[in-house]
Amino acid sequence: MKLMYAKTHEWVAIDGNKAKIGISDHAQHELGDLVFINLPAEGDSIVAGESFCDVESVKAVSDLYAPVSGRIVAVNTELESAPELINSDAMGAWICEVELESEGDDLMDEAAYAEFIK
Repeated sequence: MKLMYAKTHEWVAIDGNKAKIGISDHAQHELGDLVFINLPAEGDSIVAGESFCDVESVKAVSDLYAPVSGRIVAVNTELESAPELINSDAMGAWICEVELESEGDDLMDEAAYAEFIK
């Protein structure tokens, strides 16, 4: 499994031709308490760099951008009733899983992302 980060603060865990997507711990911390997530739908296609869903926190509504391109094969519906799971475990609370078509152009490994958010 390969863990990568986008400059827009989403993470992607790539395992073969499947990839799970979530938001980074840094992003959830900056957003504050999440109160709603507008999840994408199974079967939707996403394109790297384009918005695929949004989250609402006590501070603002923020678009999330796809770090990869592909077709959504699973959605973490547990987040519909408990978006705060992202706050308590950002790296464990994945948003969706895609059948991978291609990776985004500007993905960073963990060390590069840590440097990026300094």
